[in-house]
Amino acid sequence: MSKKIKPVTPGLRFRIAPSFDDITTSSPEKSLLKTLKKSGGRNSSGKMTVRNVGGGHKRKIRMIDFKRVKDDIQATVKSIEYDPNRSANIALISYIDGHKSYIIAPNGLEVGQTVISGNNSPIEVGNCLNLESIPLGTIIHNVELFPKKGAALARSAGSYVQLVAKEGKYATLKLPSGEMRLVLLTCRASIGAVSNSNHMNTRLGKAGRNRWLGRRPRVRAVAMNPVDHPMGGGEGKASGGHPRSRNGLYSKGLKTRKKNKYSDKLIIKKRK
Repeated sequence: MSKKIKPVTPGLRFRIAPSFDDITTSSPEKSLLKTLKKSGGRNSSGKMTVRNVGGGHKRKIRMIDFKRVKDDIQATVKSIEYDPNRSANIALISYIDGHKSYIIAPNGLEVGQTVISGNNSPIEVGNCLNLESIPLGTIIHNVELFPKKGAALARSAGSYVQLVAKEGKYATLKLPSGEMRLVLLTCRASIGAVSNSNHMNTRLGKAGRNRWLGRRPRVRAVAMNPVDHPMGGGEGKASGGHPRSRNGLYSKGLKTRKKNKYSDKLIIKKRK
């Protein structure tokens, strides 16, 4: 759920904040943390190579298990936590043998529930199986593109993939973008949709909150001088001509995907 905040300051007037109702603890598991080193958009010689990046609150990386290879060992959900590095919530799970790990929390996963991975696992929220063992029509997330490489598809808040068909050694998936795509049946996926689907309703409310997220102000191309951008210059509010990037590439509608990309033969229907 999202909550509207009482407008006691101008910045809160338009703020729509996440409610954090599902979060059960505010302190992460220390053994699964790693320091996040920030670049501020600079390369190794200190030169700015990425614009509009810098500042932001200090963060720690949560080590997420995207492979789920501990098969046929039950794990109990210990807590549902907030992760500053992603839009979805994460779940801390503890295996019977004492090993702990973080997974992306699916919708409906609760503390005390058990999850398990492996092809003999039941079709229940949070369990991880090969696509060949999942029934048609099932809603899944954390889908691998290559076997044993780790989840790549449907990892952000509220997203999910639908298993549409199986033929030969491939499964047909309907992705969040509307794309229909073939993926090997030996690839793994987790059951359910990703949690925190209300993330899309969040409104920051003020520019300062964007700075806390590590985003610096972005100058519009039309407001620049001709030396800085192809769309810059002109008297008064002259528009910028053809919309294009700083390098001169057309930006609205120009296809930049490779013509002979390896995955073209696996895409049945392109995204909308």
